[in-house]
Amino acid sequence: MTHAPMTPLAALPSPSTAVWQLGPVPIRAYALCIIVGIVVACLVTERRLRQRGVAPGAVLDIAVWAVPTGIIGARIYHVITSPEKYFGADGQPLKAFAIWEGGLGIWGAVAGGALGAWIAARQLGIPFAVVADALAPGLPLAQAVGRFGNWFNNELYGGRTSLPWGLEVHVMDPDNPGHALRDDAGNAVLLPGLYHPTFLYEALWNIGVAALVLVLDRKLRLGKGRAFALYVMGYTVGRFWIELMRTDEANHILGLRLNVWTAALVFLGALIYFLRVRGPREYLIPVGTPATPVPPAGGDVSQVDLSAREAGPRAVAPEGYRVVSEEQFRAYQETGAVPDEPTETTPEDGTEGDGTAVADPDDRAESDDRAERTEPDDRAESDERTEPDDRAGAAGARPADRDS
Repeated sequence: MTHAPMTPLAALPSPSTAVWQLGPVPIRAYALCIIVGIVVACLVTERRLRQRGVAPGAVLDIAVWAVPTGIIGARIYHVITSPEKYFGADGQPLKAFAIWEGGLGIWGAVAGGALGAWIAARQLGIPFAVVADALAPGLPLAQAVGRFGNWFNNELYGGRTSLPWGLEVHVMDPDNPGHALRDDAGNAVLLPGLYHPTFLYEALWNIGVAALVLVLDRKLRLGKGRAFALYVMGYTVGRFWIELMRTDEANHILGLRLNVWTAALVFLGALIYFLRVRGPREYLIPVGTPATPVPPAGGDVSQVDLSAREAGPRAVAPEGYRVVSEEQFRAYQETGAVPDEPTETTPEDGTEGDGTAVADPDDRAESDDRAERTEPDDRAESDERTEPDDRAGAAGARPADRDS
């Protein structure tokens, strides 16, 4: 009796090439996936920032800082947690800089990217919690796209499986990075059997996390960084069980992969933050926006810049932002009327607890001292020349000082 071979009826293929040459320039699939993921995250974050009152284009200023620091942080985490590949007996230290060959740790990417985003938020005058919450659904979508770079590299797969979505994995050529090893007939060499496509599991899980954040954020009106904490909790739960399935080399602690412990600890930290921090969603209105220039009152046409008028008004980034309630923000959108400034300040830097710029108390005190030093006759004369309504308008005309 002859037994039929145990050949799987279906399988997921893997690419045999992960790099293409465009003349002398190599185009790497891993890098392309990361770039596409960054674009996706920026598009989602830009939309959510604008919904909260941030001026258009702010996400690009944030990305200029967050993307490089995120990549650096991701690589540093990978090198620190896998030092034997670069500094062991057979290690190659210069390979630590070969990011295009793979090896980016998401934990370092989030930490480094958060540092860069915090720097950018300080420069733009945006509370960091607003940036984090706006990024919360875009980041897992970016991770989902980035995981396909691992698919091209034939890496980070799980154990053997007979499931119909089992993954074929190529043996990559160490002498020709980015290409599968070929046999004498020119066919790409495959590892025996099929493997769990853990890259796909994580990509699908991340898409689910993004959907979860969007739904709960819309329902619960999350603020103060809680939407970002929700993303962290959702991601780490998935990473915990997916990490247990992976078979690639990793350092172990008490029999478990290092990233399993990291996922558990980060989850607990995010959970504590989510439960302890309370507060409504923050909305922003600009402060310190330069006024739109108007033609001279005398009607001198020679003084009017016609080219500027034809080009239309240019969007000018504000000097900073003030945090307001949702009701105040909606009213500002409808009427353009700026709500009264908050009076709660701190003596050190004249900002609210969330970093929003408000009027400097020292400036107000100095103004009061000058008023007391003014001669009575001068004040009386000034009062006679100023209408009550004008004085009231002038009192609220001074914009809040920007926290620099």
